[in-house]
Amino acid sequence: MNAQARSSKAEARTQAQRERILCAAQQCFIEHGIHAAGMARIAETAGMSPGLIYRYFESKSAIIQAIVERQLELLREDIRLNRRVDLVQEMTEGYGRTCNADGRRLSGALLLELSAEATRDPQIADAVSHFDVNLRQALELWLSRSASEGGKGLPASITPARALIIQLLFEGLRVRETREPGLDRELLMTALDQALSPLFRHDDRT
Repeated sequence: MNAQARSSKAEARTQAQRERILCAAQQCFIEHGIHAAGMARIAETAGMSPGLIYRYFESKSAIIQAIVERQLELLREDIRLNRRVDLVQEMTEGYGRTCNADGRRLSGALLLELSAEATRDPQIADAVSHFDVNLRQALELWLSRSASEGGKGLPASITPARALIIQLLFEGLRVRETREPGLDRELLMTALDQALSPLFRHDDRT
C-alpha cells in the first residue's frame, strides 16, 4: 500500500470515528440532556474509551459545535439539490419524526437544548449563529434559483425576508412538536400551505 492509499485509509477511519462519536453524543443529549451527558456517558454509548474520544474532540463543547456544523452541511447539501420541493408536504411529513441516527434531523428537544446551551457557552453561541446565518443564505439562494433548478425564481430584493420567515417556521415547528406531537396533520398542512404559498409569489406582498 503506497503512502497516498495509507493516508486516505487513515482519513476515512478518522472520519468514521468522528461520526461514531457525534451520533453517540447526539443520542445522549436527546435522552439525558446536554448537562447530564458527560464525556464518560458519551464514550459508553459510542463503545470506546473517554481517552479515545479526546483524541478527536477536546471537550463536550467541541462535540456540540461539530454536531451543529454537521447539521448545517447536511441541510445546505439538501437545499443545493436541483429538485422540485413541496415544502408544505415535507414539513408536514417531517413533523414529529424522531431524530435520524445519521444526524440528518435534529429533534425539537435537542434544538431547545442547543439554544439554551448557546446562552451559556460563547463558542456554542458562535456556532449556532453561524448555523443561522448560513442556513438563511442557503434558503435565499434556493428561493432565487429558477424553477428549472428546483427553486422559486424570486427576485433577490424579496428573498431575505422570505427566507427568514421560512426559517422561523422551521424552528417553530421543532418546538411545537415537543409540546404537541399528536397535532392533526391535515390541519398542519392547511396552516403551512396558507403561510407558505404567499411567500413563493413574485410580487412583494406577503
